[in-house]
Amino acid sequence: MSHLWTSEALVAAMDGRPLGPMPDGISGISIDSRSLQPGDAFFAIKGETMDGHDFATAAVKAGAGLLVVAEGRLPSLGRLTAPMVVVEDVLVALGRLGEAARARSAAKIIAVTGSAGKTTTKEALRHVLSAVGKVHASAQSFNNHWGVPLTLARMPADCDYAVFEIGMNHPDEIRPLVKMVRPHVAIITLIAAAHLGFFCNLDEIAMAKAEIFEGIEPDGAALLNRDDARWKLLEKMARGAGVAHILGFGENARSTFRLMKCELYADHSRIIARIGGADIAIRIGAPGRHIVQNALAVLGAAYLAGADIEKVGAAFADLSAERGRGRRHILHHPDGPITLIDESYNANPASMGAAMALLNATPVSGEGRRIAVLGDMLELGEHSRKLHAALASLIVGTGTHTVFLGGPEMRALADALPAGEVETQYRTGAEELKPLLLSAVRPGDVVMVKSSKGIGFSKLVEALLGRFPPDAAAYKAQ
Repeated sequence: MSHLWTSEALVAAMDGRPLGPMPDGISGISIDSRSLQPGDAFFAIKGETMDGHDFATAAVKAGAGLLVVAEGRLPSLGRLTAPMVVVEDVLVALGRLGEAARARSAAKIIAVTGSAGKTTTKEALRHVLSAVGKVHASAQSFNNHWGVPLTLARMPADCDYAVFEIGMNHPDEIRPLVKMVRPHVAIITLIAAAHLGFFCNLDEIAMAKAEIFEGIEPDGAALLNRDDARWKLLEKMARGAGVAHILGFGENARSTFRLMKCELYADHSRIIARIGGADIAIRIGAPGRHIVQNALAVLGAAYLAGADIEKVGAAFADLSAERGRGRRHILHHPDGPITLIDESYNANPASMGAAMALLNATPVSGEGRRIAVLGDMLELGEHSRKLHAALASLIVGTGTHTVFLGGPEMRALADALPAGEVETQYRTGAEELKPLLLSAVRPGDVVMVKSSKGIGFSKLVEALLGRFPPDAAAYKAQ
């Protein structure tokens, strides 16, 4: 059995105190006793609402190889006989282990941030780089003060590439994380009004995202969206941070990694991109213009990491959207199929625009309609009502004439939509919308569900999947 960490290396990296007979090593790292695998080290992290020490017994029962616990909580653990590594602060110790993992790694390291598209870009990098080497990447959206060090600590010593998503909703959050990751390539996907409630304007958001430049390795690269209105600001900040190479991706003629041609279809895209001075034709399995933009960033990062671009480009063909981020289902109705697009994980004005463009590009069948099911965009602060009302411009005059809205902030959009042009149903939340939506959908419809995760619109996706289970023969997940 190969070990992720030997116990000796684990203890040394964390400057911990071993207690009890240590195993030879551990096979993985967990902070959740429910998903822990036998042989994992369980790190008893104290969070805002829960303390991992309260689940130490459950971790032992699940087969934890050892526990990492805080000195101050040791007396409360009672008669646990599992081997332990005792530290002053478990999260700090995890960070030290993450830094040790980075120090021992010879992998090409890529970090991704931005207001939209972080996770999609990270997952696309994981997918396409797997065609040319061993890839490690963060699970789900593990992009915060515990997710990034956890992902680092889990990084195998022998991987060829590692991809880290780094998020923030306040200034000074990216800075300490990127200094742990120390990427060779750092991507900023897009600057948009996400978390605007914590900032005065988009320039402040850009400056917070620009903290990622401070951790880039010497001779490393910043890869920026050349089509973004804040390209010049980001370029200036990258230069001020001493980044050796500042490169752009996009449709702009001055992009280093440039989109030359783009054909958008309901379930895929075809592009020609200029990468490293050569044009490459690529089929992208996941649909949407925003996915094309993310793909350019992926291609640029892969090129800078020295990957075989022909193999990377070919791997895009079977790229699929993630759950809650554009995954497509063909639902079974006795009288014909219904297309469901699941965008229920995240929402801000930029991603709403991308999602509506995707919905309007998706063909209906028969008497079917395009139906937008939209929930609140969170963390917009005093700008919230204005930005929700402005979504009307994405709907009025398009091929979407039926809209279901939920959440207190979506009241502003409901008021802004013209009654005679757009059939609108508004309710306070997902549960109130559920019976209306289930009774309204009919064969041929294309239904897109889009909201911030905290609104709980994933329940509407689950309800639709439960009422009209995907036909195995016709099922399609994009």
